[in-house]
Amino acid sequence: MADFDAIYEEDEEEERVLDDTLFSVIPEPVVIRGAGNMTVFGLSNRFEQEFPCSLSAKVAPEEFKATIFRINSVLKKTLPVNVKWLFCGCMCCCCTLGCSLWPVVCLSKRTKHSIEKVLEWENSHLYHKLGLHWRLTKQRCDSSSMMEYVLLIEFIPKIPIHRPD
Repeated sequence: MADFDAIYEEDEEEERVLDDTLFSVIPEPVVIRGAGNMTVFGLSNRFEQEFPCSLSAKVAPEEFKATIFRINSVLKKTLPVNVKWLFCGCMCCCCTLGCSLWPVVCLSKRTKHSIEKVLEWENSHLYHKLGLHWRLTKQRCDSSSMMEYVLLIEFIPKIPIHRPD
């Protein structure tokens, strides 16, 4: 009868084990590399439209291709101008002590910003609802030590609603 009113402390290790089992494993992010024939400051002139198999059952191939098409259209409009300014900047680089390359740097930042705006719109209207997040990020090339911009598709972890607060 003495154990009837006794208060026992819960074992914290059991709680940790239960917490770890409730979380699901998040897959590795999908990397989409540039597939163009021209690269300016690490940004390729187009991305591959081939649907990765790791996104099957997550997003429709048509939606994926539409997003890549929007990104490629931004690149198609802006990168030829960047290349022309880069060529002119290289021609005058010795005379201007490198200052002639500043327009290309600014245009490249504007291009990256435009792509990020497109991805932000796509994420807010479609991909966050599907548990995905697209972003433009720098990654080291496989073959060399140079950096390139790639599209990274990350999986957003699902919030366990059956777990108490």
